[in-house]
Amino acid sequence: MGIRAQGGSLAPGRVVGDGRYRLLAQFGVDERAAAHLWRARDGQLKRDVALTLLVGDPADAEAARLARRTLERAAHASKFGHGGVARVLDVLSLGSGVTSSEGLLGVVVAEWTKGSDLVDLVAQRPVAPAAAARMVQALAEAVDHAHQNGLVLGLDHPQRLRLTPDGALKLAFPGPLPEATLRDDVKALGAVLYLLLTGRWALPGGPAAIPAAPHAPTGRVIPPRSLVPTVPVELSSLAVRTIEDGGHGGIRTSAAILRVLDQVAEAEERTQLIKAVGEEEPTAESDGTVWTTKKPVKDVARRKKLAFGVTVLVVATVVILAWGGMMLINLFQGESKSSGPKINVAASSSQGAPPPGEQPPPAQQKPSPAVGAAVKPSAVAVYNPGSKGDSPGKARNATDGDTVTSWKTDQYDKQFPVLKDGVGLVVTFKDPINLTQVKIDAASPGSKVEIRSADKKNPKLDETKVVGAGDLAAGESTIALQQPQQGQYFILWITQLGEDGKGKFVTELKELTFLPAG
Repeated sequence: MGIRAQGGSLAPGRVVGDGRYRLLAQFGVDERAAAHLWRARDGQLKRDVALTLLVGDPADAEAARLARRTLERAAHASKFGHGGVARVLDVLSLGSGVTSSEGLLGVVVAEWTKGSDLVDLVAQRPVAPAAAARMVQALAEAVDHAHQNGLVLGLDHPQRLRLTPDGALKLAFPGPLPEATLRDDVKALGAVLYLLLTGRWALPGGPAAIPAAPHAPTGRVIPPRSLVPTVPVELSSLAVRTIEDGGHGGIRTSAAILRVLDQVAEAEERTQLIKAVGEEEPTAESDGTVWTTKKPVKDVARRKKLAFGVTVLVVATVVILAWGGMMLINLFQGESKSSGPKINVAASSSQGAPPPGEQPPPAQQKPSPAVGAAVKPSAVAVYNPGSKGDSPGKARNATDGDTVTSWKTDQYDKQFPVLKDGVGLVVTFKDPINLTQVKIDAASPGSKVEIRSADKKNPKLDETKVVGAGDLAAGESTIALQQPQQGQYFILWITQLGEDGKGKFVTELKELTFLPAG
């Protein structure tokens, strides 16, 4: 049955876009924007394409305005390239590829994505948790890259997504809603993960073919683990905290989502490698279902890295043995003046060895900026967006000049970012400084930190900018900024906690020293 549009029926066989695109099959409707999602045939280039048809009355000024905004955003996204997003090929608007008689306000043309329909996939049964994590990874990477370029993708509708033959999710029908935000993309990642784990959609405006996620009397969405007990607590928490807004420790960035997905994928990979020891190579399964995939998507890349590492090790071993052999030959021949060939082990394999008797040229090192005298902050406070706690009364201990006193985080049962994105300290200087280094005296080796600049004392995390990062050792560590950064507010943001040896996670900071450029 076709869908009635302003200028006729949208049905297979109809041609739109100045007679160029013949409709083949419909794959969904995003009712929030009157967007109809079709597979079509490009009569000029003889290829299949994905069409997002914006249906409406050209005489409706408000509908036409919203459609223009969607088309503008889609055209802007046409310059963005990523494997997790179908490439936008063309954007047609009224008077430019679309006529008022067609009953359309615009068309977004994208490359066709081969694979499976996401709704059909989850209609049979939920996806295994490890496979679900791998499916969402490519989509989360696309969101992360798009947001770094200031683009909103608009993937908060499951019928806009397809599952590629290699088991990754892809935005197949681009065309973000006029009012969609970066936050909407992040929430969509949580909703997609929730859908894969439970078969239910947790955001408004989903298709009728998918049941809505249940909510508690408080209004909070029921965690996936409560519906499917086999879902790991990390993935269940990730899905809920990504979807929800408010002060419940919500996840607001795609980078935080990727960190959790990487941890889950690596844990699954270790499990599969352990199981594979002593086993024969498994044969391909006849049904080919994605959720029974045995090999993580990252296996190929990891094996290439492993092979490269082994090759480098073998070459280094051969070089060392050759050097030792030549030393022995020289010794027995009585060549006391020779000390053996000079071998530059650190040199790239693509570079030739220096001629005999010549020293290799000195390495060119980028000069470090001069460092001035330390500047003491006028104020320091715990930076904990969306949460409270983590010893706010002891924050001043980190800059009091006494390494006997310290500030430390709460003790956590799970590593960041399972329970929260991170925690840190925000420091305020009386006057702006040109910061170049931060020295950190810590008692929590294994912690990872970022130095972030801010424009105010209590910014949102996505309003701050990463200007430096590093790992903390036991004792003093120096974090050099990428380049000197002028500012009055800086945040030391802990993205990974240290371990206390008892299965708990905590980071302790004894003293922070802020060094400006000299």
